[in-house]
Amino acid sequence: MRKILLAFALFMAVNHTFAQYSKADTFIRSFTQKNNFNGTILIEQNSKITYKKSFGFADMAFKTPNTPDTRYKIASITKAFTSVLVLQLVEQGKIDLDKTIITYLPDYKGPAGTKVTVRQLLNMTSGMRNMDNNASSLDAVLKNGLPQYQLPYTSDQLLTKFCSDSLVKEPGKEFDYNNADFIILGKIIEKVSGKTYEQNLQDKILQPLQMTNSGMLSQDKIINRLANTYFYRDDIKALVSDLPVYMENWYAAGGMYSTADDLLKFSDALFTGKLLKQSTLNQMFTSGLGEYGLGVWVYLKYEINHKMYTIIKRPGSIMGAQTMLFHILEDGSTIIILSNTGTVSLDNLAAEIAKQIVD
Repeated sequence: MRKILLAFALFMAVNHTFAQYSKADTFIRSFTQKNNFNGTILIEQNSKITYKKSFGFADMAFKTPNTPDTRYKIASITKAFTSVLVLQLVEQGKIDLDKTIITYLPDYKGPAGTKVTVRQLLNMTSGMRNMDNNASSLDAVLKNGLPQYQLPYTSDQLLTKFCSDSLVKEPGKEFDYNNADFIILGKIIEKVSGKTYEQNLQDKILQPLQMTNSGMLSQDKIINRLANTYFYRDDIKALVSDLPVYMENWYAAGGMYSTADDLLKFSDALFTGKLLKQSTLNQMFTSGLGEYGLGVWVYLKYEINHKMYTIIKRPGSIMGAQTMLFHILEDGSTIIILSNTGTVSLDNLAAEIAKQIVD
């Protein structure tokens, strides 16, 4: 009888998983067709990949299709990696979250040096003038360009030129999404460790997790299987190639590439405590101003199918590079969406997929 019950339970679990897959597959197939989605979507449930498909083209001129092995620019998902590297150094006693910038960068010249803490950099409440204020609209960018990203700068030059500006708000009082905060964190990682940000990334995360399809973007590297990126210009109603930029200028704030499978390795390791202690994760996933934690958004009361869940979300967006890491904490499900065209709201897409896979 016990064997019969176990077999029946297994049958029901498999049948339930298949029903969820079918529902998700139907929705995603319809959505991608209607919205001309280009990219890769991966879903993990109960520690198993239940969905993984790619759509559209990695290179539109040559009609090269996206595949699960396509590497994508992951934009600000990079910030989650930077946060982990900082918090690992905190666990080692090498960084104190409540010490100021100048503690670790004694040559830092900006007024934030003696007033802004590492924690405030991580939770985006530095109060520093935003380095991307000149990118407030597409018209402004098309007219004036993006000098902080379209001219070659070393990370030291980025720190001095764009990340040492005046304080426009009192530190710790208001959330303001600012890439400068994470560029400063990248330099702190380098100073404390004595190694480059890229070497820290390789040594502490990519190599241990065997993330062989991930790394840092740079103009002087040709990355095999890297998708070209395209953004939508509303003024001419067409997709166009991204503006020419030096991707390495996003540095610790957005300079990485990866695949869906590699990001799942990172996600699984993060949420199972393989990269950080649980006490440290609790700090990382504490929702603060702007519903932001330490490098990720944390939504404590997120409704899915009339039930409330905690969502850990790390989106990314640089022109046509649109990315999403969406984790349902209580359910344990993870949705990863990587796209090379800026035509779809991945916030909305991830939310709709969640409705298909959560009871």
